[in-house]
Amino acid sequence: MVDLHEAVAIIVGIVIGAGIFKSPALVAAMTGSAGWMFAAWALGGLVSLIGALCYAELATAFAHVGGDYHFLHRAYGRGVSFLFAWARFSVITTGSIALLAFVFGDYVSEILPLGRRGPALYAAAAITVLTWVNLRGIKTSAGAQTLFTVLEVGGLMLIVIAGLSFLGSRNGGMVPAAETGFVPSPRGFGTAMVFVLLTYGGWNEAVYISAELKDKRHNMVRALVVSIVAITALYLLVTWAYWRGLGIGGMAESEAIAADTLRVAFGNTSGTLIAMMVALAAITSINATMIVGARSSFAVGRDWAVLSRIGDWNESRGTPVTALILQGAAALVLVAIGAVAGGGFRAMVEFTAPVFWLFFLLSGISLFVLRRREPHVERPFKVPLYPLLPLIFVAFSVYMLWSSLSYVYNQELGGLNAAWIGVGVLVIGGGLQLLVLRGEATSLRA
Repeated sequence: MVDLHEAVAIIVGIVIGAGIFKSPALVAAMTGSAGWMFAAWALGGLVSLIGALCYAELATAFAHVGGDYHFLHRAYGRGVSFLFAWARFSVITTGSIALLAFVFGDYVSEILPLGRRGPALYAAAAITVLTWVNLRGIKTSAGAQTLFTVLEVGGLMLIVIAGLSFLGSRNGGMVPAAETGFVPSPRGFGTAMVFVLLTYGGWNEAVYISAELKDKRHNMVRALVVSIVAITALYLLVTWAYWRGLGIGGMAESEAIAADTLRVAFGNTSGTLIAMMVALAAITSINATMIVGARSSFAVGRDWAVLSRIGDWNESRGTPVTALILQGAAALVLVAIGAVAGGGFRAMVEFTAPVFWLFFLLSGISLFVLRRREPHVERPFKVPLYPLLPLIFVAFSVYMLWSSLSYVYNQELGGLNAAWIGVGVLVIGGGLQLLVLRGEATSLRA
């Protein structure tokens, strides 16, 4: 079973990844002023909190190791839930693990270089070791997660301390550019929100431990709310520190915003410290993503007879052994592909954001569907101000789906419009589903 503090550590660990070391520069460039920039980060926290309240109702009423997969299954049937599970396995989860592993490898290579293949070797080693940690059981992986998260938050507080060091100067570290009254376009602000919510992304993963959480009736709500409030406060503080040190113009132009901020505060000796902080953030997110990621694959194995081997669960360790091994192997394959494709692989994963927002939207709508279809199910927690808050969450999910589609539609990868990448993921998932259905039909005839 998972304690409340371990659940909070898992959520915080998933959410606070390498994004906070990169996204603030992009958001500053897209919003163009401190006011709009801080509004974007505050709005991201508010939307995440509203979404968390919606998910808290689903998770307490339908507690299941499959999380979103289970909600989608109950609301829309096997077809939609299978496509979601495939998208998670092929890109959303394993792709995130592989990308984070490369981030870890890139920054560790700055401290202990191993040559041209060093980042890929470090990435593969991180996946292998953390898969082994998770195979030892939920208590081992959750304990490691708590330690990682404490160290990660401590590292981010160093950036906040750097921001405080600028208070003695009149204009901060690098004289922030004067406010121009710039107002971003709806499309520009929407694109900024894509990166803001990508940096907030992952809080919904808490539902995958809903069946294993102690006192789930109360602790699921507490874990989600406490985590998101803490993350929002930390993100606003870190963004404030960047702004105090570099100004809005310096943030927008920075290629390594955390390193530049610490360099202004503490001099040129901060490079190794930043490398360690980013590597720690990456390893923290990898471990947390592994804990929750394998559980949706496990749920698929329980629902589809042909895939029953994936549904093996080790009761003594409290972990889906086969699903974890499969997840780790798939992530290692993606690391190998990434070592060959380089930046193209990273872009491929980023360009699947519309797929993520499509299923996020469907999960939000499932709250309405399940309230109507299963009104007699006990709901220990009901989202306040129903249906207003769920409607806000659904509306914002539609907005983010549109924004991510707009962003992807204007990008290319290998000469093809990047929008086709998400379509390809769903088409392949549909083909696999037909094969699984045919396999089940054949086994029934036999």
